[in-house]
Amino acid sequence: MTEGLRERIRAGDREAFAELYEEHARSVYNHAFRLTGDWSVAEEVMGDTFLDAWRGREQLEPGDGTLKPWLLGVATNKARNANRGLGRRLAFLARRPAPAPVADFAEEAAGRIDDTRQLAAVREVYGRLRRGEQEVLALCVWSGLDYAQAAEAMGIPVGTVRSRLSRARARLRKLAEQRLAEDKKKEQEPPRRRGEVQGEAAFAAVPFQEFQEDPR
Repeated sequence: MTEGLRERIRAGDREAFAELYEEHARSVYNHAFRLTGDWSVAEEVMGDTFLDAWRGREQLEPGDGTLKPWLLGVATNKARNANRGLGRRLAFLARRPAPAPVADFAEEAAGRIDDTRQLAAVREVYGRLRRGEQEVLALCVWSGLDYAQAAEAMGIPVGTVRSRLSRARARLRKLAEQRLAEDKKKEQEPPRRRGEVQGEAAFAAVPFQEFQEDPR
């Protein structure tokens, strides 16, 4: 961070704020996408995050530390609001292209195995984690915050970040293993005849094909 950038922002220096935007806009955008699963919503969250950051600039504490935890904390709250009432929006993560860092984390969570099927399973079940688990994983693993910075962003004690991250990783691994077991079981079932449709589940799956296209 440029020396004195925090103080310049506190004083209302627009050029300093532009520097802040250039440095962290992509991180905020990626973080918002991971928590919402929707590119357009992520764009709105990013815009609202920097708007609130500008409006609340006078509340910044003096110092020279990075402002990334502050921005991601604001973005996390904005993402919560965006997701409120939308239920299982994060299921889109299983059907849309994920940011590159997702693959890196998937490898770690799945025991650093680079099998494409296992990585896809991890991305899919991520949406089944509790909100707090999703947030701490997004902050610590994808956005690269340390425990103290994640605690600052989420407004919780450092110890809570540590324990929550540990539980989240364990639960994600368990869910991914269950998902893989389900896929393996399906593969072992006798193949269906061409054109055969079995049960209502097959019909229910049809509309989801509409979400396969690239959002960009």
